[in-house]
Amino acid sequence: MPHSSVALSIIETGRRLDARGLAPATAGNYSVRLDEDSILITGSGAHKGRLTAAQLLRVAPDGTALDPGKASAETLLHCLVYAVDAAAGAVLHTHSVAGTVLSRALAGADHIELADYELLKVFPGIGTHECSVRLPLVDNSQDMVALAAEVRPLLEAQELLIPAFYIRGHGLYAWGPTIEAAEMIVEGCEFLLACAWEDLKFKGAGR
Repeated sequence: MPHSSVALSIIETGRRLDARGLAPATAGNYSVRLDEDSILITGSGAHKGRLTAAQLLRVAPDGTALDPGKASAETLLHCLVYAVDAAAGAVLHTHSVAGTVLSRALAGADHIELADYELLKVFPGIGTHECSVRLPLVDNSQDMVALAAEVRPLLEAQELLIPAFYIRGHGLYAWGPTIEAAEMIVEGCEFLLACAWEDLKFKGAGR
C-alpha cells in the first residue's frame, strides 16, 4: 500500500477514535508497519482528531526517526509490539475514562480479567464467551525503555497472545494485522473495559 494511503488510513482512524472520546487533547498514538525496515507513526503533540499527513513520520524498528520531526514519546512501545508479534501490522493507543479508572481501581494487580462476555470473541483464537482473558496491566512510567522491558515478558509468556495490554491510569495498547483489525480490537477492548468497570462498581468497589 502506498505511504499516502497508509497516512490517510491513520488520519481517518484518528478522527473516528476521537469522535468516540478515545483521543482527548493530544493523547494517544497510532502506527502502521510499512515493511520490515520502517513504521509510520503519529508525531509528538498531534491532536488525533485533526491529524494531517505532515504530522506522521517514519521510524525504524528500533524507534530511530527516518524522517524529520519528533515521533511519539511512546514509539518504543509500538516497536515492542511489532518485535513480539510478527503478525502485527498496526498499533493503536487509546484513552477512555472507564479503562483509566478501572486500571487505577485495580491497584497492585498485574492484569485486567475479562470473563464470560460475548465480545471476548473479538480476540483472535477465541470462539466462545465461556472463557476468561487477562490483559496485562503495568504501572505507568515516563521511562519507555523500562516500560517496554516490563511489558515484553508479559506478552511473550502468553500461550495465546492477546493483542492488547493496559498501562495503569494511562491507556490501552491494541493491535492487529491491519489498522482496521486493530481498530476492531480497540472497540472491543474499550467496551469490555467499560463493562468491567461497571461490574466492579456494582459489586461495591471503593466502599
